Amino acid sequence: MGKIFKYDIREIKKLSQEQFETLLKISELLNSSTYKESLIENVLDVIINVVEAERGLFAIYESESANFKIVSARNINKETITDLSEFSSGVLQEVVKKKKPVIYHDAQSDPDISQFESVQIKNIKSVIGMPIIRNKIIWGVILADSTTSRREFSESNILFFNFFSNLVSLALDRIFDLEILRDEKELLINRLNLSRQQTELIGESVAMKELISLLRKVARTDATVLILGESGTGKDLTARAIHNLSDRRDKPFVAQFCGSIPENLLESELFGYKKGAFTGADSDKKGLIEAADQGTFFLDEISEISNSVQAKLLRVIENREITRLGDTEVRKVNVRLIAATNRDLKELVKQGKFREDLYYRLNVFPVKIPPLRERKEDIPLLVNYFLTKLGNENYEIDPDAIEFLKNYFWPGNVRQLLNVLQRAIILSDSNIIKKRDLIFEDEKDLWKFSGTLKEFEKHLLVSRLKEFKGNRSLTAESLGVSVRWIQLKVQEFGIEI
Repeated sequence: MGKIFKYDIREIKKLSQEQFETLLKISELLNSSTYKESLIENVLDVIINVVEAERGLFAIYESESANFKIVSARNINKETITDLSEFSSGVLQEVVKKKKPVIYHDAQSDPDISQFESVQIKNIKSVIGMPIIRNKIIWGVILADSTTSRREFSESNILFFNFFSNLVSLALDRIFDLEILRDEKELLINRLNLSRQQTELIGESVAMKELISLLRKVARTDATVLILGESGTGKDLTARAIHNLSDRRDKPFVAQFCGSIPENLLESELFGYKKGAFTGADSDKKGLIEAADQGTFFLDEISEISNSVQAKLLRVIENREITRLGDTEVRKVNVRLIAATNRDLKELVKQGKFREDLYYRLNVFPVKIPPLRERKEDIPLLVNYFLTKLGNENYEIDPDAIEFLKNYFWPGNVRQLLNVLQRAIILSDSNIIKKRDLIFEDEKDLWKFSGTLKEFEKHLLVSRLKEFKGNRSLTAESLGVSVRWIQLKVQEFGIEI
């Protein structure tokens, strides 16, 4: 009959000198394991060698379903076993049921397990099973068996396996604690990396959460990214976010704005040049793409580059190589390319202004940044962030002013919001920013207005109606007057919006 063994620590004296020394070596081996995978491999080696078993199994016990999941198993020749059904499920259940190590010298005739179909079919002669217990709950089972001959176990052998089982449980406890620390550390690092790059990517709206989720996913790859978004939405910050969330975070992040730069100047900036390539090229110069080697290169407003530069950029994407101006040497570069634009590249392709092959190479993973008007619930967060960033954490903003900002159309997006707040701080008479302190770009010319009061009134009304897309309720609210007053003035001045 199979035996269940209890022991007292004082019984360690019953171990032979060889067994005691083996336990010490096992203890050192288990303590040197810092990952459960390596610990499990070590455990199987020990159990197969010490027991002289033919096979060893380490399985996780899933208590909710009462099922076992194979983690690692192999035979004495270190050949991997992947099918859990090769072992006796009945013996596994016995170990869980008894919650103690069990040993069966003669499995074929033992009344506890001989009736198990798996024991008979697999012709199991001898088997030993040990539970791995964590916090009084069975986490897994170690099993070793033989199918060719019986194994006899002495009392000292039994004690040995009791101690061994407990050593494994303690080692697993330590490893799980280490894994928790690793997970916490990784979480903190991810938060730090995100905060390092997020800067103005502030928001709790659904749109922003979806954006940041996309950035996390694409950052894990080296895929080329095309960032799409209106001016002022934060395309440059998004590019830096991808870089800082990637494995290239500790390598260079190099950016180049392509708008309003002469073709020859942009080409030399991107690809570099050899000494004597043109007048003024007094020495060799590395280009920005080359400078970004091992890191990330960001091209902002890529729609502005010429056909010549487009062709060279295509070569960089396809072959990861560049040639400096005036040089014949081909140089390999390892860069992650991110591009951004506020224009419709597909339409530019149709117009023949942008290469179709380059467009498809860039558009591997498009990321669209939502405009501020589509995430107005983020405006209070952005306002608080910007006030702190501007060094004015003592400033507050009136609730009416917040509502006013939330009702604005924001053609200039987040960048425009920052500008409005900078002006508001200057105009405010106190540390509380009010609605009257919020002046938008299209109203700056009002400060220089030199006409009559009536003309000024009309000019201001037209400006506000345009700002709110003809919405008279919002216009009235922003001016502190009634909708009826707006209607009368529109009729009086003959305003058509």
